[in-house]
Amino acid sequence: MDRDTIYALSSGGLPSGVAVIRLSGPATSTVIGTLTGSLPRPREMSLRSIIDPEGGFLDRGLIAYFPAPQSFTGEDCGEFHIHGGRAVVSAVLEALSRQAGMRAAEAGEFTRRAFLEGKLDLTRAEGLADLMQAESEAERRLALATSSGVLDRLYAGWRNRLLQARALIEADLDFSDESDVPGSVADRVWPDIAALAEDIRDHMAGYKSAEMVREGFRLVILGAPNTGKSSLLNALAGREAAIVTDIPGTTRDIVQVTLDLGGYRVLLSDTAGLRDSEDAVERIGVVRAQESAKDADLLLLLSDGAIPWPSVPAHVPAIRVRTKIDLHPPADSDYDIGVSALRGDGLKQLIDLLKSRAIAAMDTGDRVVPTRTRHVNLLGECVAALDRAGRVRSDQSELAAEDLRQAADALGRITGAIDVEDVLGSIFSTFCVGK
Repeated sequence: MDRDTIYALSSGGLPSGVAVIRLSGPATSTVIGTLTGSLPRPREMSLRSIIDPEGGFLDRGLIAYFPAPQSFTGEDCGEFHIHGGRAVVSAVLEALSRQAGMRAAEAGEFTRRAFLEGKLDLTRAEGLADLMQAESEAERRLALATSSGVLDRLYAGWRNRLLQARALIEADLDFSDESDVPGSVADRVWPDIAALAEDIRDHMAGYKSAEMVREGFRLVILGAPNTGKSSLLNALAGREAAIVTDIPGTTRDIVQVTLDLGGYRVLLSDTAGLRDSEDAVERIGVVRAQESAKDADLLLLLSDGAIPWPSVPAHVPAIRVRTKIDLHPPADSDYDIGVSALRGDGLKQLIDLLKSRAIAAMDTGDRVVPTRTRHVNLLGECVAALDRAGRVRSDQSELAAEDLRQAADALGRITGAIDVEDVLGSIFSTFCVGK
């Protein structure tokens, strides 16, 4: 394809020990030769002086050349591994900008070119984006699986099954009077279509776990004022993240910290104490606390024994935590766990309990699960089309064949096999410039 040659710093913030500048496009070999004297051998690092034809010596570093099509983007690619000082990098980038046919890359443009050259599908590209943004071990594992092509292979296999089913139905429509066309097509097609629809539904059910892994497990502390919510948040976070005083209503907004529990990212939120108040600001905080509780994956309900447990949304699971057990030893068993944020009593047991709950909610095991809302929406379109086809079946074979085509197209749009131009911008804009 006739494109500009793009370049970008791909190695992150400066200054650094080494900076990597990446190139991709038809002018790559010419530019490397111009700035370093000659091309290095393909896929071998070569120590070269980098010379600006208009300004003299720039730096000395390692140069690599990856000729098409054996490169990440499928185009001619190159890399300059240079010293990571700001002035050095700026000088080399400036020299590249003055070469014919060169321009700075846009966000995600290297990966977009790899997609357009057939080096990877959209799900693998999304997996790469998730891998770069991963903050926990669970996110890394999920992103690595996606970027390795597990979703691509699964959806391609399903799409091939639909294409074969369509072929049988359309053969029956066009050549039903021919002796070599199998009869009773419906007996062969529809059981497999029904099984496929069920497989896709099971697959879609795993999205909730994948969403928690990518976005974080939302854990919200809820309770009346002065029940030890902020003290518990600080104890779990291991730092003074929230202000703690004896004055009721100190916390008026949501305070959030990120925890790593068993390799999973947990978003722990402290909220305003639940009570009726004439303070307008505090009332807003209480409303936000109630809204946060509705969206939580798990609630920590706090009570020191003197105040009743807060009411919670029925659909959100909760753990009842009796606080301040150093001051008020529980006389009953109306709680799940007792803690003292001051002395640390019960904190290890609480952390272990939270870890087990988070892992149970987010662990996908060996299951292949969709990782984006885009995937789930298109899978839903696919299942809806399969259901329509199942209802008309052999009574209206033409309509059934069209429904199967729409189902296959929905799967194709997930991987980028068809009709993807409208989603490319939103996907690749999430990448950094040098990827």
